Amino acid sequence: MAAAMGPFTELLVERSAPVEVEGIDPSEGQLAFARTRPSARVAKFTKGDAMALPFATGSFDAAVMALVLVFVPDPRKGVDEMARVVRPDGTVATYMWDMLGGGFPLDPIILEMHGMGLAPPRPPQMGASRMEALRDLWNAAGLKDVETREITVQRTFANFDDFWMAKLKAPSIGPTIAAMESRDVETLTCRPTRRRRRTHHLWCVRARDKGSRTKVTNFGFGSWPSNAAPSKLRRKAFLRKPALSQKHVFAVSEPLPI
Repeated sequence: MAAAMGPFTELLVERSAPVEVEGIDPSEGQLAFARTRPSARVAKFTKGDAMALPFATGSFDAAVMALVLVFVPDPRKGVDEMARVVRPDGTVATYMWDMLGGGFPLDPIILEMHGMGLAPPRPPQMGASRMEALRDLWNAAGLKDVETREITVQRTFANFDDFWMAKLKAPSIGPTIAAMESRDVETLTCRPTRRRRRTHHLWCVRARDKGSRTKVTNFGFGSWPSNAAPSKLRRKAFLRKPALSQKHVFAVSEPLPI
């Protein structure tokens, strides 16, 4: 779900060799870009609503919502929908930046914008990004064997301009900065701490639906061959455990979308 520009779907296609992938996102612009990526040879990207998924009950073996739960107007309804479209014993999972705990990659710029009296738009449900909130949502959906993880991601930029240009692409701050006077933009670029290396973290949760098979969906939904074992899917789709701090690192490969 929230196929966005397709990076998570790309990861699924590359690592799990699915025979079918369904990507769902509410933005035609994001979908148009996703269709230009290599994963489009397998994936089908369609406009859709996280709170009313266009799939029959029990259609998939796994559903993953990637970096989007805080944008869903009713997170509980979004999680319930993922649980609905997953078959018995299927996996329902998400990962989300810790928006309230300093884990969001755009925080250095957003904090400086606030210091200048600017208010870039923020996601409507940032509270849903906290670990305890995620756990509560998964339990409330009637899912079992709920597991949580923390992902720690470190990104190194060649210089400040590299960092700045990467962040300007973010829809949450890009339009606000584009509307600013050039002198205000210059002031803003002088304010953030100019560190080349930044560390961010995300919270992750996954659980099994009541009942087992093997076909996966992500917020972009992906479908795997019915003979693929769940353990294989976990190794491939949620691969890569960087030797970083924190208990268990649950699946990511840099660079992450922001």
